[in-house]
Amino acid sequence: MEPRNYSQIIEFLLLGFSEATELQPLVFGLFLSMYLITVIGNLLIILAIISDSHLHTPMYFFLSILSLVDICFTSTSIPKMLVNIQMQSKAISYTGCITQMCFLLLFAGLDDFLLAVMAYDRFVAICHPLNYTVIVNTQLCVSMVLVSSVISALHALLQALMVLRLSFCTDLEIPHFICELNQVVHHACSDTFLNDVVIYFAAVLLAIGPLAGILYSYSKIVSSIRAISSAHGRHKAFSTCASHLSVVSLFYCTCIGVYLSSATVHNSHSTAAASVMYLVVTPMLNPFIYSLRNKDIKSALKRLLGSKSRKEPVALRLNK
Repeated sequence: MEPRNYSQIIEFLLLGFSEATELQPLVFGLFLSMYLITVIGNLLIILAIISDSHLHTPMYFFLSILSLVDICFTSTSIPKMLVNIQMQSKAISYTGCITQMCFLLLFAGLDDFLLAVMAYDRFVAICHPLNYTVIVNTQLCVSMVLVSSVISALHALLQALMVLRLSFCTDLEIPHFICELNQVVHHACSDTFLNDVVIYFAAVLLAIGPLAGILYSYSKIVSSIRAISSAHGRHKAFSTCASHLSVVSLFYCTCIGVYLSSATVHNSHSTAAASVMYLVVTPMLNPFIYSLRNKDIKSALKRLLGSKSRKEPVALRLNK
């Protein structure tokens, strides 16, 4: 029988990590904990930056946007996974799958571009400190975020439209806990050559491009730091970009690890487990990296949390 397009009526089955029923409560509890930590941690970073006027600078503006993107990134996949485990269901509708895939691509692309933008911000701050406020002004910050958002949205929309042109024959089982682009495309009945070309071409442009910008920025930063005569000055200059460098390393190392695992390991459940690193673990660790290695963020968080705790003793004294 010739494949026909049943895209309007089919649904996908997300198989997740394991089909063992006894492991589902453990998986549910683990992912719920990580999701709550991710949301609360990134929200605290955003609130600390908004509430502290000393943090109203380009670097912390980009950090607040990155925290917001991380919340949205995990929220596109984990809540649906938790609902499926709780309802003992693996189904996701065709429309829901395409929508989830589109938003995952959008926020993943934004993450990538924001890391490159933050590297440029550190490059200007260290290599051109006297002109920093002139170069990295409010208009440029907003423009870079908007351009990154538009490019990421266009890429996500293009990939979604490319998937919509494919034909699917029956209900499909995806050995993942998300509607991952490659998994969906390679389960189609129709020819996927054009989709593969677009996927690889976009991956080169949207992944290698920002990474090249990050590497170039840090090569200039290292050259400038080496030119500083005092050891204290070198340490101070490097400390301003240590947190960002840690997040960049974590993001790209996990992405490369997932790519290598999918290329060398043919166990689909292993690939899904490796994807947890950049989908859940990296957004969860970002707030800890920035708060533990940044004195300004730690001070702002103490003031934010301390202002709430000080209200209680005042109320108790008034009652007495």
